[in-house]
Formats: sequence, structure tokens, C-alpha cells
Amino acid sequence: MKTELQKLEDGEWYYFLDPAVAARKARAAKLCQEFNAIPATDPDAQTAKIKEIFGSYGKNISVQATFNCDYGKNIHVGDDFLTNYNLIILDIAPVTIGNHVMIGPNTGIYTVNHPMTAKGRRQYLGKGSPVTIGNDVWIGGSVTILPGVTIGNNVVVGAGAVVTKDVPDNTLVAGVPAKPIKKLAVE
Repeated sequence: MKTELQKLEDGEWYYFLDPAVAARKARAAKLCQEFNAIPATDPDAQTAKIKEIFGSYGKNISVQATFNCDYGKNIHVGDDFLTNYNLIILDIAPVTIGNHVMIGPNTGIYTVNHPMTAKGRRQYLGKGSPVTIGNDVWIGGSVTILPGVTIGNNVVVGAGAVVTKDVPDNTLVAGVPAKPIKKLAVE
């Protein structure tokens, strides 16, 4: 019989109040609290702490406080990764972010979902679906990216968008839900 963590890792419904699942989240909360307490005047300490939180990272990463996540080790970012203030990444499932990505303030990237039935929600069930973000992406402020979404390369997501579906390469999307606005030039 699978543990709740095994179910979580396998992308199945899991009991999110399970002690092992809760311990993973508590560890992440502690590390995020430590990161958020580091003064902005000490970017080297901030970078060292965020590297402790992330699963993997490239060169030249800059994350502004506040930052919060569910696990941390499921977050994988490439080179030249830059975020503004108040980023939330609920990384129950992997979040993979490419090179040269900028994320605006107050953005949320979510990999966890809950049942659509009251009975399922009363059972405290969750299910993770990975999020993938390509290279050369700019995500505007106050964007929400939902579980299971893949954002291609050379994409701009307009401020305030809610991304519910995959976004193809070389596209500007905006709105609620996000819809393609135009194709972007490839340089």
C-alpha cells in the first residue's frame, strides 16, 4: 500500500494533512520565513538561502522577498532568473522554469488542486500537476498560473492574467482566462 507521500509523488489523490506531507510543508515554511527575514541590503545572503530552498538553479538568480512555497525542492530554475516581490510557488508537483525568465510582483504558480466535490474536499485530498515555463518568458504582475500548465518559449503573460491552459511559443497572452493576443517576433 502506498504512503501519502508516494501518492503525492505519483500524481495521485493524497491526504494533505498526512504528517509526512505536513512536515515537508513545515520545512519549506521555515526556510521561507528565514529567507524573508534577510534584509534586502544583503542580496548575497538572500541568494544563498534561496539556493538552499530550490531543488536546482542556474547562474544569476535573484528572488525578492517575500517568497513562499510548499516544498522548494520541486522548484527548478535556469540561468538569469529574476522575480519581483510576493511570489508564491505551491510546488507539490515539479515547477520547471527555463533560462532568462522574469516574474512580476504578486504572482502565484500553483501545482496543487482539490476535488470538485464537497465529499472529496472533506477528505482533505490534493493532487499535483507539474507546471513548466520555457526560456525567455516575462510573466507580468499579479499573474496566476494553474496546475498542469506549460508555457512555451518567448512568451509574455500580461499583468493580471489567469493562465488555465498551455501557451504556445512566441505568444502574448492576457486576460481571465488568459487568451492569445498576438504572435511575438522571434529574434
